[in-house]
Formats: sequence, structure tokens, C-alpha cells
Amino acid sequence: MSRAELRVMVDPTSCDGYGTCAELLPEWIETDEWGFPVIRREALPAHLADHADRAVHACPRMAIRVVRVRS
Repeated sequence: MSRAELRVMVDPTSCDGYGTCAELLPEWIETDEWGFPVIRREALPAHLADHADRAVHACPRMAIRVVRVRS
């Protein structure tokens, strides 16, 4: 039986490297030397879901999202 997991995704063509997502979710998102997000690839832990939602809503370019995927 498969489970659904949450993953943080970024649309690299929409992202302008503001870094807001990394400021709001530093446990999961770092920035590279140009300020663009580097997101961990594994499933997002449930205790970080609210923080991830805040990062999604704060993105000025709407380039980040949280998706549910089957494992």
C-alpha cells in the first residue's frame, strides 16, 4: 500500500532568487551562491508542513509549492 508524502518543489524558471523561502524554512531550503533555493529531495516531515505553507505563500514569484506524491 502506498502512502502520500509531502515534497517541496521549486519552479526554477519562475524563481528570481529572493531567498524568502530559505528564510522561512531554513530546515529544508538552503540557497546557492546566487541566492536560488536548494531544496532537500526527501519527504517533508509533518512538523514542517505549516512552515512550508508560509514559505509558499510568501514567495514573491510564486515559484515554490508543496505537492503530495505517492511513495
